[in-house]
Amino acid sequence: QVQLVESGGGLVQAGGSLRLSCAASGRTVSDSAMGWFRQAPGKEREFVAAINWSGRSTYYADSVKGRLTISRDNAKNTVYLQMNSLKPEDTAVYFCAARLSNVAISTVVSFYNYWGQGTQVTVSS
Repeated sequence: QVQLVESGGGLVQAGGSLRLSCAASGRTVSDSAMGWFRQAPGKEREFVAAINWSGRSTYYADSVKGRLTISRDNAKNTVYLQMNSLKPEDTAVYFCAARLSNVAISTVVSFYNYWGQGTQVTVSS
């Protein structure tokens, strides 16, 4: 079992930046694929970014490429999402997800078997 806790969300003006963190506890996630997803009111949860166990392989949704960066620190058992040049359409609850002991990464919600509770990101225009 692993617990994931997101932090770093908040209110920011368009063009601003935030850094989200996802701290894992209960077991190491250094062997796991990790992802960030988001869900806006009335919409389905959508893929944002994913990173493989080593951090050498990443993948992004087209809507965030060049603005958001996923990274990980396996020594701290933590995954990050650096969010720059934020837009009002980035407003959503952001969720961290893990697929334990897996070398591949995926954009699919059902691939991941552990989820955090989410952190709210609100971008004002």
